[in-house]
Amino acid sequence: MSPADDTFMTGSLDNSVRLWDLRSPNCSGIMHVQGKPVLSFDPEGLVFSVGVQSEQVKLYDLRSFEKGPFTTFKMPRETKCEWTGLKFSPHGKYILLTTNGNVMRLLDAFDGKPLQTFAGHLNNRGIPIEGCFSPDSKYVISGSSDGRIHAWNASTGYKVCVLNGGHVGPAKCVQFNPAFLMMASACSHLNLWLPNLNES
Repeated sequence: MSPADDTFMTGSLDNSVRLWDLRSPNCSGIMHVQGKPVLSFDPEGLVFSVGVQSEQVKLYDLRSFEKGPFTTFKMPRETKCEWTGLKFSPHGKYILLTTNGNVMRLLDAFDGKPLQTFAGHLNNRGIPIEGCFSPDSKYVISGSSDGRIHAWNASTGYKVCVLNGGHVGPAKCVQFNPAFLMMASACSHLNLWLPNLNES
């Protein structure tokens, strides 16, 4: 979903990326890529990124995407897992690549330089586990197949905590509220997280 308007994107197994507007039943743009795409808008809604073949991240200008990407970041191909998600950080400086393995990758959004590899969260089932940023872009948070929630410092790559919320299955989805200090994690049920402000 675009942060700027009612536009959203979908990527599908037929290797297509489609742009949509909530006010119209038909897609407003389509492009074909080489492989199953993962995609995201930047925080301004002016640029979107498409990851393909678990080795390339392409950046497009929303106003002229039909001309092709204005830059492409080539990465070493993932051999033990594949990319299942892509997200820009709220401040727009990072791109997070999530996988169906037990690693996530952090890239510089301007030059594609690999910054961090986040590991240590269990994913022994090969399922897509979503990661997200805290609203200040300082932390990366992910679920795991054992139901625990893991958090890393984005700039250092160090794990800062593991939360046990009693998830009965894999915690595949974790999202932060962009405006308030609240987080949600989900397996077959939903947990809402608030900070304990009484602890120093």
